[in-house]
Amino acid sequence: MILGFLGVDALSAGSIAWLSRGLTALVGLFVATLAYRGFKRNDAPKMRLLALGIGLLTTGVFLTVTIANFAGTDTGGILIARGVVTVAGLCAVLLALLNQ
Repeated sequence: MILGFLGVDALSAGSIAWLSRGLTALVGLFVATLAYRGFKRNDAPKMRLLALGIGLLTTGVFLTVTIANFAGTDTGGILIARGVVTVAGLCAVLLALLNQ
């Protein structure tokens, strides 16, 4: 029923993957926004680092991959860019957890 209504092209593997990555980015941006609001309300630098890390791990990776893909970067370049953003996000989360 859905295939007939939307058409087979609307549910290709690439479009489903892109939509799921976009949904992950939106939810991650929402969580990062909540963490940033917690930073502003309580003046807690750890929350700012946590917001940055979550934002990079979700929305940052999505935007990096999307921009690199539209720029015509090869698969290796996209993986390197994604890896750099992921490591930066994980470092921010680590600093948020370890910083006293």
